[in-house]
Amino acid sequence: MKRLNQTLFAIAIFPVILVGCVQRTVYVRQPPPPPGAVEPAPEQPAEVVVTEAPPAPQVEVRIAAPGPEVVWTPGYWAWHGGWVWVGGRWVRPPHRHAVWVAGHWGHRGHGYVWIGGHWR
Repeated sequence: MKRLNQTLFAIAIFPVILVGCVQRTVYVRQPPPPPGAVEPAPEQPAEVVVTEAPPAPQVEVRIAAPGPEVVWTPGYWAWHGGWVWVGGRWVRPPHRHAVWVAGHWGHRGHGYVWIGGHWR
């Protein structure tokens, strides 16, 4: 009788265990960008405050520009619970004479605040 109860319990609890252990992740495949397309400029929240100084910028290797109408935006350190390097990239400016002003970490009080880059 004890063995039967254990078997019934196992049969009853198995679907609950199975459902509780499944993580569902939905991935959406984006179509590839057309040849020569350029990603939009990276953005970071304006009020990230960190108590430790960011590391020195990394030396980046610029790949060849995909076209004459693009501007290089340098990489930067982002804070995501720890320092993460976001590599530089070529981007298309919003208008012909736009100039990219790079974002930077400014010292404020006892911490550092991210001041995002923008087009001028």
